[in-house]
Amino acid sequence: MALPGGGRAVGPERAGEVPHVLYVRFHPAPGEDVYQGLLTLLGELTPVVEALPPDAALADVRGALRYFGRDAAGLAEIVRVRALARYGVDCTVGVAANPLLARMAAHEAREVHEAQGAQESGAVRTVPGDPDAVAAFLAGKPPIALPGVGPATARTLSAYGLDSAARIAAAPLSTLQRILGAATARRVHAWARGIDPAPVTPNAPARAMGAEHRFRRDELDPVRRRRALLTLADGLGVRLRTSGQVAAAISLTVRYADRSTTTRTRTLTEPTAHTPALTAAAYALHDALGLQRARVRSVALRVEGLTDAGLASHQLTFDPADEKSRRLEAAADRARARFGVSAVRPAGFLDVA
Repeated sequence: MALPGGGRAVGPERAGEVPHVLYVRFHPAPGEDVYQGLLTLLGELTPVVEALPPDAALADVRGALRYFGRDAAGLAEIVRVRALARYGVDCTVGVAANPLLARMAAHEAREVHEAQGAQESGAVRTVPGDPDAVAAFLAGKPPIALPGVGPATARTLSAYGLDSAARIAAAPLSTLQRILGAATARRVHAWARGIDPAPVTPNAPARAMGAEHRFRRDELDPVRRRRALLTLADGLGVRLRTSGQVAAAISLTVRYADRSTTTRTRTLTEPTAHTPALTAAAYALHDALGLQRARVRSVALRVEGLTDAGLASHQLTFDPADEKSRRLEAAADRARARFGVSAVRPAGFLDVA
């Protein structure tokens, strides 16, 4: 039933839960200020917003359905229109009864639009709340499509013939426990049936800053990827020191040729703005991915948990090399302050694409 203003009537789903969770993925990836504005935009609809930086968020709109006289899909369309109008940012929105299904719906919507050639267009994809619709949505999905299932677990499941969510859901829990272990098996078995008890947790995104390097063509060479990471880490280090801040953690996001992404985060041994420490952590995150022949479109670094450098402690190492490195870094910062940021650059610096 249509409602004034283009909304749709809200009614109970058959033997299921009314979809009320939005997973919103913004594209292109917004900068820090725009991202904060987009979170505020979501906050105009519901106070239950979970930031998933750098380019996504979850929102529980259960309490907003009656107020706005629309279902969750109608509210998702409002988000898209406002994001485009205010910030020029489109978004893909998954709508479902829990965060797991909402994430998967958004990913499927993005894949469908890209297959149709509408690479820059957002979309809204809704998974109805009744069990039959959830089962049909999940049936043919491979294990890797379940958020939380990594490549190693997916390969293990496929080796035992459990190569779809439907087969995993139909398998006895005891069988999965022998394959994956008790705790992992319970989680994967629930995910394959569309069950996700995790709530949307309102949060404030940690103070952070980030930078991205987009390659001119899909990059296969790990050496060039490491040079890009060195360039990004150096720039972030300069920005941190200039603003008198240190970071407690660093995140690496790798975007591939098929537009999928991988994000990994590492907590630093101590809050720092020291470029060699940031670079070493970025290299470690990159090497741990084992990309090998992956076609990488861009890499992004994000430093998080920023605090005042004057309040941070530094563990003395009495290492002459470390002390020399820090003195050189201070001298380089003075040169940049006097002659510009390009006055001193790492030997492996890459020009921004």
